Amino acid sequence: MNNLILLQAPSSPSDWVLFFGHFHPVVVHLPIGFVIVAGILELGRLTNQLQISRQAMATIFFWSAISATVACVFGYLLSLGGGYDEELLDQHMWQGIGVAVFTWLAWFVKSERWGDMLPISQLFYLPALALTVIMLTLAGHYGGSLTHGSDYLTAYTPEPFRSIAGIPPREQEVAFKPITDLNQAQVYEQIIHPILQTRCVQCHNPKKSKADLRLDNPEMIKKGSEDGPIFVAGKADESKMIKVCLLPLEDDHHMPPKGKTQLTDGQVAILTWWINQGAPFDKKVADLTVTDDVKPALAALTTGTSGGTLAGSGPAPASPVLTMKLPAPDAKTVDELRKTGLLVLPLAKEQNQLEVSAVNARTFNDAQAALLPKLEQQIVWLKLGDTDITDATLVQVAKLKNLQKLHLEQTKVTDAGLKNLKDLPHLEYINLYGTQVSDAGLRELSGLKNLRTIYLWQTKVTDAGVAALKKAHPGVDVNMGLAEKTIAEFMKVDSLSAANDPSRTKN
Repeated sequence: MNNLILLQAPSSPSDWVLFFGHFHPVVVHLPIGFVIVAGILELGRLTNQLQISRQAMATIFFWSAISATVACVFGYLLSLGGGYDEELLDQHMWQGIGVAVFTWLAWFVKSERWGDMLPISQLFYLPALALTVIMLTLAGHYGGSLTHGSDYLTAYTPEPFRSIAGIPPREQEVAFKPITDLNQAQVYEQIIHPILQTRCVQCHNPKKSKADLRLDNPEMIKKGSEDGPIFVAGKADESKMIKVCLLPLEDDHHMPPKGKTQLTDGQVAILTWWINQGAPFDKKVADLTVTDDVKPALAALTTGTSGGTLAGSGPAPASPVLTMKLPAPDAKTVDELRKTGLLVLPLAKEQNQLEVSAVNARTFNDAQAALLPKLEQQIVWLKLGDTDITDATLVQVAKLKNLQKLHLEQTKVTDAGLKNLKDLPHLEYINLYGTQVSDAGLRELSGLKNLRTIYLWQTKVTDAGVAALKKAHPGVDVNMGLAEKTIAEFMKVDSLSAANDPSRTKN
C-alpha cells in the first residue's frame, strides 16, 4: 500500500538510525528560515533600508550552518531506510551539503574573529549567500520530489503556462464506472483497482515507487516489491499485502501509514477474498465463489437494482417502496443536487425512484443536505458514506419518507442524530460502519419495523446492544464486520512464519 515497507532483513539500519533520521523533516526547516531571514536582511542593507550589525548577521549564519549540518546528518540516516529514487536522492544530498558548506563560508566571512584574518574573504560573502539561496531552493525542490513524486511542483500547472513551459498535458483523474450489476462486474478493473487507486497508488506509481513497488497495473502488482511478491494467490493469510493492513496503526510497517486514508474493513475483506480466489485480473464476480463474509462489502459497491443480489445468495425480498408509483422528480432540483457532486440515478427504467450517492462528493456537508427534502418522495437509496455530514443532516434525511437504504459509514453521525430516523416507515438497510454510534443509538432504531440489515463495524455498539436489537427484531441481520478472530488468525500465521524464518527479524 502507500509507502509499503515489508519486514526488514537483518542488514537494515537499526531503530536508532531510523529514529534520528525521521527528525530530518523537522530540522531541515531551521536552515531554510535562517537563510531566508539572512537574505531579506542583506537585501535591506544593500538598498539602505536597514542597518544591521555584522555580528548579528554572523549569529544568524552560525545557527543556519549548525542546523544545516545536523539536517544533512539526519537526512543521511533517513536515506539508509531505502525506498527513494537514487538519482533524486543523490542530487538532494549534494545540494543539502552545498547549503551547509556555503552557510559556514558566509559565517566565516561575517565573523569578526575569523573574517578579518583574511580581508579578501569579504569578496566571497555575497556570492556565498546567493549560492546558498540557490542551493536551498534546489534542495527543497528535490526533497519535495522524493516525498511527493517528481512532478509534484508542476502537476497542477494550468494552461497556457503548461504549454509555454513545455509540460506534458495533465493526466485525467481516473473516473470509475459505477457498478450496476455486481455479478457481471470485472473483479480487478471495477473493484480491486479502484481500491488500490484511492488508497495505495499515490506512493506506488511510475513516478514514485516506494520499496520498488508499483500498484498501478496488473503486471507491476504481480512483480511485487524489492523484497518479492506481495501476495500468494489463494492464500491471503500468507500475503504481505494483507498482513501489513492488519498490523496496529502505530506499527512502522502498517499500510497505509498513519496519517494517510486507511482501508476500510470492507476493503480489506474484498482484497482478502480476491487473493483467496486466486487474485484473478480477468474474471467477473460471477466467475468466483462469493463467500458470506464478503457479500456485505461487495453489495455496498453497487448502484442500481440489479447490483444488490449476488449469485447464489438467494433473491432479496421485494420492498413495496421499489414498485410504488411516484411523481417524476423535478429536473431543476436534480440539477442542483448534481452540482454538489452527487450522483442522481434512477433505480429502474420507467420508474421515478432515485438513488443519490456521494461517492464522488466526499466534501458533501450539512448545508448542502438541505437540498435532499426537495426530492423527499423520490429518494429511495441514499449513500452519504465518508462525507462531512453530521447529525444535522439526519434532520433532513428524516423527511425522505420513502427511504429504504441509507449509507452513513465513516461520518460524524452519533446516537443523537439517529433519533431522527425512528419514524422512517420503509427503512430496511442502514450502514453505520466507523461511526461513534453506541447501544443508545441502536435503541433509537428499534422502532423501525422494516429494518432488515444494519452494519456496525468499528462502532461503540456492544454484544448486549446487538442482542437487545435482535430481541426487538428477530429477523434483522446485524453485521459487525471483519471478525477479530479472523484478524487474530492472520497475525498468528505471520508470527509463526517470522519465528520459522530467521531472515525476517525486526531490529
